[in-house]
Amino acid sequence: MFGLRKGRYAARLAAGDDDVRAAQRLRHLAFFANRGGARIGGLDADAFDAICHHVLVEEVRSGALVACFRLLPLAGGAEIGRSYSAQYYELSALSAFEGRMVEMGRFCIHPERHDPDIVRVAWGAMTRFVDEAGVEMLFGCSSFAGTEAAAYSDAFALLAQRHLAPRRWLPRVKAPDVFRFARVLRRTRPDLRRALAAMPPLLRSYLTMGGWVSDHAVVDRDLDTLHVFTGLEIRAIPPARARLLRAVAG
Repeated sequence: MFGLRKGRYAARLAAGDDDVRAAQRLRHLAFFANRGGARIGGLDADAFDAICHHVLVEEVRSGALVACFRLLPLAGGAEIGRSYSAQYYELSALSAFEGRMVEMGRFCIHPERHDPDIVRVAWGAMTRFVDEAGVEMLFGCSSFAGTEAAAYSDAFALLAQRHLAPRRWLPRVKAPDVFRFARVLRRTRPDLRRALAAMPPLLRSYLTMGGWVSDHAVVDRDLDTLHVFTGLEIRAIPPARARLLRAVAG
C-alpha cells in the first residue's frame, strides 16, 4: 500500500468511502465554505472522484486531515479527453504524448494550516507515485483565488514571459470565459517580487521544477477562481530538484 511519513505528517491513499468523504469535506471547506458558496451536505464532489486515487495528508499525532488531492492516471496522451482539465482546455496537442501521464487535481490545504512541511510531504507523496507508476508527465489546473485578473497582473505577465507551454503541447481555448494573458500582457514588465507573492504555492512548485502553463486563464465562477493549465515533463525536472524530491519521497 502506498504511504509516506515524514516528521509530523503522513500521506496515504484513501482506503474507502469514508476517506473520500473526508477529502470532499476538506475540499468544500477550502474551496467554498469561506466564500459564501456552501453546498448541500458540505461536500465538494463530482463524477471524477469515482475514477481517481485520493491522497490524504494527515497530522500523525492527531490524525487530523490537513491536505488532500486526487490523481487520475492515464496510459498516454490518447486518453487526455478523460481528464478533468479537458472540460476547460482544448488539449488535442497533448494527444500525441506517448508516455504515461497523471492528472493532479483538487489540491487543497486546510485553511487554518500554514506549515510549509505539508506541501513538502504532499510533493514527496506525488514523487513516489510518479516513480512507482513510471509517469512521464504530470498535469492539472493551478488556481488563483477570485476571478479578477487585474489582481494578478504581475504574476500573469511573468507566466507570459517565462513559463508558457512549448508550442507542440500548447492548450487551446475551449472555455467560454477566459483571460488571454499572454496576448494582453505581452509587453508588460512584471515586478518579480509581486509576481511571486501572488503566485499560488502549487503553481510555484510546478514552475521551480520546470513546469509550464497555458497562454490563457479560465474564469471559473463556480469555484470563484482563475486557473491555468499546468504541465510538467518529469525528465525536465532539474537534477538537483529531483534529488530533493526523492529525498522526501524515500
